[in-house]
Amino acid sequence: MITTKLYNRYQTVIPSEIRKKISVDPDSIVEWTINEKGKVELEFRKRLTEKDIIGLIKQELPYNSVEIKKRSGRGLDWE
Repeated sequence: MITTKLYNRYQTVIPSEIRKKISVDPDSIVEWTINEKGKVELEFRKRLTEKDIIGLIKQELPYNSVEIKKRSGRGLDWE
C-alpha cells in the first residue's frame, strides 16, 4: 500500500510509481466517484487539445483551422 499526505488546501501528490504505471501527466483529468459500497474511485483521462479534436468531425462547410484555434483560445462561441 502506498500512502500520501493531504495538505492544508486538500491537495495531495500522486506517487511516481502509480503515475508511471497508469501514465498520467500534469494535464490529466481526475474523475472522482463514490460507488454503491461507499468507496472512492478515481479515473484518469487525458485532456483533449485542438490537435486531438481537429479531424474528428466531418464537415461539409469550408473551415479555417487557424480561425478555429484563435476562437478556441478566446472562448468564443460558434454561430
